[in-house]
Amino acid sequence: MPDQVWLSQLQKHRAIAVIRASDMRLAEKMAMAVVCGGMRLIEITWNSHRPGELITQLRAELPGCMIGTGTLFNVQQLQNAIAAGAQFLFTPHVDAAMIQAAVAKDVPIIPGALTPTEIVSAWTLGASCVKVFPVQAVGGVSYIQSLQAPLGEIPLIPTGGVTLENAQEFIQAGAMAVGLSGKLFPQTLVNQGNWQAIASHAHQLTQRLLTYSPTLKVGDS
Repeated sequence: MPDQVWLSQLQKHRAIAVIRASDMRLAEKMAMAVVCGGMRLIEITWNSHRPGELITQLRAELPGCMIGTGTLFNVQQLQNAIAAGAQFLFTPHVDAAMIQAAVAKDVPIIPGALTPTEIVSAWTLGASCVKVFPVQAVGGVSYIQSLQAPLGEIPLIPTGGVTLENAQEFIQAGAMAVGLSGKLFPQTLVNQGNWQAIASHAHQLTQRLLTYSPTLKVGDS
């Protein structure tokens, strides 16, 4: 059931806001800004400041959102994240023990992979989806498109090169959803505390993805 809920939320919202911050209060403001812009899937990276506390807090403050975490490197971190209330888990790599631990707790896990072999390995081990990272290094949208014929049954979430401008193209190429960090939270705007501008970025993104129709091809209007 958790995987079904997760996949339905991905299909509905299509984008995940990835927040990495050295200050817990700053990360909270970043989260609130994108929620004001219409986003509902939020990842707090585990190398942020006090990530467990922040996840617990955001779960209470934002009941209409799914709050997860990422940049998990080992089973202990994964277990701590689940204890804090993380509703989905991203890793930068494929680790059988971590996938098994998440599956045992019925929490969706999305390992990072790049090659077809890594993607299939993660899926075979029980991954809920597979994060294709860093996608821009291997061709971006065209790489996701190339994976569709052999691996079309595996839900893919590209990150590392997704922008406000190309996010819709990734979805049209076959991605289940996309993850954005720096392009959603430009450092200058974060430093200025310009949350209205960041909320505007989130709104632009959600509007572009919500108006996407699977029947359209890239370039159609």
